[in-house]
Amino acid sequence: MKSHARVVVIGGGVVGCSVLYHLTKFGWTDVVLLERSELTSGSTWHAAGGMHTINGDPNVAKLQKYTVELYKEIEEYSGQDIGLHMTSGLMLAATKERFDWMKSLLAKGKYAGGEATLISAQEAYEMMPLLDPKQFVGAVFDPHEGHLDPYGTTHAYAKSAKKNGAEIYLHTKVEDLVQLEDGTWRVITNKGEIRAEHVVNAAGLWAREVGRMVGLELPVLAMEHMYLITEDMPEVIEFNKTTGKELMHCVDFDGEIYIRQERNGMLMGTYEKDCRPWSPIETPWTFGHELLAEDLERITSELEIGFRHFPAFNNAGIKKIINGPFTFSPDGNPLVGPVRGMTNYWSACAVMAGFSQGGGVGLALANWIIEGDPGFDVFAMDVCRYGDYATLAYTNAKVRENYSRRFSIRYPNEELPGARPLLTTPVYDKLKAAGAVFGASYGLETPLWFAPEGVEDAFSWRRSTDFEAVGREAKAVRDGVGLMETSGFAKYMVSGEGARAWLDHMLACKLPEVGRMALAPMLNEAGKLIGDFTVANLDDEDFLVIGSGIAEDYHMRWFESHLPDDGSVDVEPLNLSLVGLSIAGPKSREVLAKLTHLDVSDAALPFMAIREMDLGMAPVMLGRVTYTGDLGYEIWMRPEYQRYVFDALMEAGAEFNITLFGLRALNALRLEKSFGSWSREYRPLYGPLEAGLSRFVALKKEASFIGKQAAMEEKLSGGALRLRTFIVDAKDADVIGDEPISYKGEVRGWVTSGGFAHPSGVSVAIGYVPKEMADEIDGWEVEILGEILPARLQPQSLFDANGSRMRN
Repeated sequence: MKSHARVVVIGGGVVGCSVLYHLTKFGWTDVVLLERSELTSGSTWHAAGGMHTINGDPNVAKLQKYTVELYKEIEEYSGQDIGLHMTSGLMLAATKERFDWMKSLLAKGKYAGGEATLISAQEAYEMMPLLDPKQFVGAVFDPHEGHLDPYGTTHAYAKSAKKNGAEIYLHTKVEDLVQLEDGTWRVITNKGEIRAEHVVNAAGLWAREVGRMVGLELPVLAMEHMYLITEDMPEVIEFNKTTGKELMHCVDFDGEIYIRQERNGMLMGTYEKDCRPWSPIETPWTFGHELLAEDLERITSELEIGFRHFPAFNNAGIKKIINGPFTFSPDGNPLVGPVRGMTNYWSACAVMAGFSQGGGVGLALANWIIEGDPGFDVFAMDVCRYGDYATLAYTNAKVRENYSRRFSIRYPNEELPGARPLLTTPVYDKLKAAGAVFGASYGLETPLWFAPEGVEDAFSWRRSTDFEAVGREAKAVRDGVGLMETSGFAKYMVSGEGARAWLDHMLACKLPEVGRMALAPMLNEAGKLIGDFTVANLDDEDFLVIGSGIAEDYHMRWFESHLPDDGSVDVEPLNLSLVGLSIAGPKSREVLAKLTHLDVSDAALPFMAIREMDLGMAPVMLGRVTYTGDLGYEIWMRPEYQRYVFDALMEAGAEFNITLFGLRALNALRLEKSFGSWSREYRPLYGPLEAGLSRFVALKKEASFIGKQAAMEEKLSGGALRLRTFIVDAKDADVIGDEPISYKGEVRGWVTSGGFAHPSGVSVAIGYVPKEMADEIDGWEVEILGEILPARLQPQSLFDANGSRMRN
């Protein structure tokens, strides 16, 4: 065994072998894979081997498309037969609501050149005669689906990697990981020790154990998963004989089953409601090529629906039942990337759909290790999308919920109840008593809207029961004053004698003077947006930075990896040690004035000013800024003061009919201003010029901030895209994101976010289009739930286009 390697990959499943192959493909050949048993031991060997390119997240869909297209390449390069069966596939809808969801899903793939099409139930039956067309309302046909041999595919990755110079050691169990002062790793095994620059945790069922070797509790849990294989079926044999084709892969979402041909029979699997975690605390090292006990009784209800939807199964004998463990994260997406707070420790685990996503995960991680960037926007798979709230018990509850709902519809206005409530603020009970309907964001209960008595959230793809209430909240802010909680924002205190110089390097903006705030884009080396913040200068050695709550660990990882070694800068995430409230609207200054003896006029407290002051008896930090685009203030305080400040604001605002509002009303208000948001408009796909943020990028400042050269090049070239706002002739549904935007009948762009702008009374879509046509007013169309709707460019913000309400 080698004593040194540049990268050690732990785990010989499909994901580990894909990572190994991609590292060698990009030129890093001094790489090693360690497998405690044989390749495919764990989950890979008993996988059903299905694959598809469709995904609700277009960025993940791109990686799945890459994975599927890669298979012929590795088969040819390795000489290993992977048993590739490109049969095409159907996604079936048994309800109108599911069919609406499929229309939305199909639309998301149009800009990326997806070839899936919407078909009738009868057309689906003609393609797949085992189904009963009377049980369905329609389907999606995807030509890029099929299945393969898990064993052969994993070995094709491994052989390709070895051909490029990698080494693989089997029956080599990693027993400990120790990082040395120089950042290198001691990888201690039962057969000796390897010194490595990088360690990749692709340990699958043992990912938790390999994480615990370095003090890390990864949010991953294995679930029992069953599928059955039938005896030979005459219907299958007849179809093969008549058509010369295999029966295609089918996903029956409403039946919660998937099927495909297996030799002369069929394979049927399910994600059952009555699900079971496997080995929830520790995974035994002795487990390998074993299966779990059969338990058909537990999936009886799903099989009954499957047999009704596919009647031929009623006459088929069962040849084999496979029950094996697969790993899941709380939301079902992989956990990929560098782990915050560690040097060169990489995660590549919880890849449940390994044969749809394994190639893309290997590509992204190899890019990340070699280039320092995955080369894609992979936030949906980033291990840093979870914080320390994702404990073992939280993960157990959310994984069980996700597994049992894997084929269920997730409506755009639906909030799932698992592992909630977990994080709450001191005013949670007051908001709840006022009718707050909460969503969980980064573990925190956050008000979405306030329901009148007797009204509940009805989940739908179309405008729902919250529509009128959200409209009232938004209009109350525009006409008078509203109050919302802002504790869900991420807050960071940057301090030290080197704080100003460090932030000047990290952020692309011109830093504000003491007592002032500034909008602050953050770029990576390629000049793409990886953050948008508000930065407040408290005293030139202390800066408060406010950003997106869901990206706290993501941004802390970036901050910590760029801290100077001399200790001159400290970055502290404040979490819920600092909580917030915000008041906004034309009457907000009058409410504020009732709680302080200080002058809060525009002259004394101008736009983007920040002050430490008392509100009533409570010390707070108050900034004159709001995401509503109106006159307003963000108020930050220690949690022990929040209830007092909340009550004081509500009492002071009573004469002005102060109204509580939530995130859905905030969305309606920010749409009127064409304000973008992190992970939608602002993400590593776009440069600041394309995103409309170039006025906040200080190219002339002396500091050489990260991404400055790339930003200058973008300014010279003009970039390729422009972020634009459109008014859509919508009917009873609004965009939610990723819908295609067409110009003169041709798909040319995509929606990033949108909704109904209640005060203006119009449906709004924000999205990216090519710069060449970005200022054309007419000729636009946006697709919503399969319907092509006229749209018009909105060149100025709908509300307060000159910013006078916000600044005066």
